[in-house]
Amino acid sequence: MSHKPQPQYLSYIHEGYRPKPSELICTFRVENHPSELTFREACGGVAAESSTGTWTKLTTVKPYMDRLGAKVYRIRGNTIQIAYPPELFEAGSVPNILSSIAGNVFGLGGLKNLRLEDIYFPKSITKGFKGPKYGIAGIRKFMRLKKRPPVGTVIKPKLGLKTKDHLKFCEEAWQGGCDFLKDDENLSGQKFNPFYERALKGLDIADRVASETGEKKVFFLNVTAETNEMVKRAEFVEKHGGKYVMIDILTAGWASFQTLRDLNLKCAIHCHRAQHAAFDRNPKHGIAMLVLARLVRLIGGDQLHVGTAVASCRLQAAACIPAMCRNCLKFSAMILSSRPAAESMAIQMERLRAPGR
Repeated sequence: MSHKPQPQYLSYIHEGYRPKPSELICTFRVENHPSELTFREACGGVAAESSTGTWTKLTTVKPYMDRLGAKVYRIRGNTIQIAYPPELFEAGSVPNILSSIAGNVFGLGGLKNLRLEDIYFPKSITKGFKGPKYGIAGIRKFMRLKKRPPVGTVIKPKLGLKTKDHLKFCEEAWQGGCDFLKDDENLSGQKFNPFYERALKGLDIADRVASETGEKKVFFLNVTAETNEMVKRAEFVEKHGGKYVMIDILTAGWASFQTLRDLNLKCAIHCHRAQHAAFDRNPKHGIAMLVLARLVRLIGGDQLHVGTAVASCRLQAAACIPAMCRNCLKFSAMILSSRPAAESMAIQMERLRAPGR
């Protein structure tokens, strides 16, 4: 196939342009199909298709639209940066933002691969969102943890245990020193372990163990469901003294997550990333985990599940675990893991912990 020039895409390239403080910035990794688009056309095509342009010449464009076009202002190898005027986006809507910068642009025919690597949200965008209610400092305060990282675990098997057995293992984990217990991402309201029964009885057990040990004990209850049911579950947790709710941000959807945060509950929000690998596993195509993390921060997740060294870095586990532990100590972050990684990390934490911490 011979290359058909797409000059309209080149008009979106403005190397040397200095983005305004109010503009949203995206970093993309671009690979083109040379038989369909030159590399520069592909770069301009990403900016065009994610803002005001399209694949063909239009007769409906008006002069006042010029200022709304995205601008490719930096090209370094396969990596480009694009500036987007804030007027392109509906205030306070992550779905709208993503429909532009991470929507149909991924289907642009002349692209071999496209990966959204990073995103910067200016104040013109962030002012439309609540952000985290607590964050690290707030969580450490209500958990009464001054120096050590909080420690949590997940009951396994993830599915199949009846409520009585599930909560028995929760009680043992809390008594053994865990601060947090988390539902698995696909445990919600199944018949063998109904949500409301697990929530009510689990919160009672957490309170009892807290009284016995003198330590805060918290249950991350997975409220993920159809949006109206999710709201009902979250309000139930708050009503019965729960300090946390958990949501599967990707399978529930960004709009659903925004709805949960906008309830302005007293509960902190723990975010699970189930389905993330469909976006971020391919290093050349998709959406990087960093972008998902920034979106969680924007909307208002207090914590984000990021996986474990044993599960996600099997070949480099020995090298990954000490680094993760050093970061936990440096940032007073939370350790939340299943048994194999938890055992390895516990050993490393003791090796790395400075005297008196």
